[in-house]
Amino acid sequence: MKIGIPSEVESDEYRVALTPAGVRELVGAGHEVLIHKGAGEGSSLADEAFTSQGARIVDTCDELFAEAQLIIKVKDPSEDEVARLRPDHTIFSFLHLAPQAELTRKLMETGATCIAYETVELPDGRLPLLSPMSEIAGRMSAQVGAYFLEKMMGGRGILLGGLAGVPPANVVILGAGIVGTNAAKIAAGMLANVTVLDKDLDHLRSLQAFVSGRLTTVASTALFIEEYVTRADLVICAVLVPGARAPKLIGRDLVEAMKPRSVIVDVSIDQGGVAETSRMTTHSEPTFVEHEVIHYCVGNIPGAVPITATYALTNATLPYILELANEGVAAAVGKNEALARGVNIMEGKITNEAVAEGVGMQFYPLSSIIPFNL
Repeated sequence: MKIGIPSEVESDEYRVALTPAGVRELVGAGHEVLIHKGAGEGSSLADEAFTSQGARIVDTCDELFAEAQLIIKVKDPSEDEVARLRPDHTIFSFLHLAPQAELTRKLMETGATCIAYETVELPDGRLPLLSPMSEIAGRMSAQVGAYFLEKMMGGRGILLGGLAGVPPANVVILGAGIVGTNAAKIAAGMLANVTVLDKDLDHLRSLQAFVSGRLTTVASTALFIEEYVTRADLVICAVLVPGARAPKLIGRDLVEAMKPRSVIVDVSIDQGGVAETSRMTTHSEPTFVEHEVIHYCVGNIPGAVPITATYALTNATLPYILELANEGVAAAVGKNEALARGVNIMEGKITNEAVAEGVGMQFYPLSSIIPFNL
């Protein structure tokens, strides 16, 4: 199979979808890998690093899309990339379609098969391709929150960990999944007072076993969210419903009630955001102020650490890429339940129920399109 790795075109996105080690594995399995010229530069991977492992460099995206059958990306495709897709293409990437009805519609019109990293789900509920990026985003959320609490960044001017005789900052984390757990670990390690809210008590128990420090866990209700958010210096939004829009847990009135110059880091923004006031930002312009509250809503947080993120992503995606290439897309999806859950669009139809609900379109079970041998 011909596998194409385009350059990422989103603002401030420096990751690339495959490392040279990944190229070697794919070429060794008999596949051809095409890399867009300069695609790895943001991750300090020169073209020669890829060609030394058997990849072929192509000068333009037009050439890459014309030749490749399987397109591997990091972020959801741009308008130009969507325009290059054909019915015989498969795109394997983060897609985050639930809050993006227009992109979903355009992808359906191409006839391409669209498999989303974030909805590849194991039988036990784990999300193996989203998890490494969630770990990075969670850890960075505490770092950037601490940074934007500094006075010169517009924040309250409070040190996350305080010091002797001066109380630490109050950090409130909504969601005790992978993002929330990693955010709590870093914030607690910085000696903040950390409170994590989640509806899943098992998640909260696991979190207490994983994180040491000033940590409080609270069963999430609307009343407790209001109580803790209004007392917070830093709120980290880390709620995930796989494939679906993020629930709006922080209304505009609650943002207005927060401390002046406190900070919201909405990690859930790629699924629409948890705060009603959140809107997508970039690493170049990461924040805006609404009701005297600083909002950090960067949609590709791991893109700030592309060397770490690129290697972590390839470690997770490579077994699935090999399976798709070795078996063929339909056969691989038919055999692998996790990959089947990853298929969002096939033959112009939405095959993920949460995505269909998010964009308000009809859902078609994948089993109505291809046979399964699970």
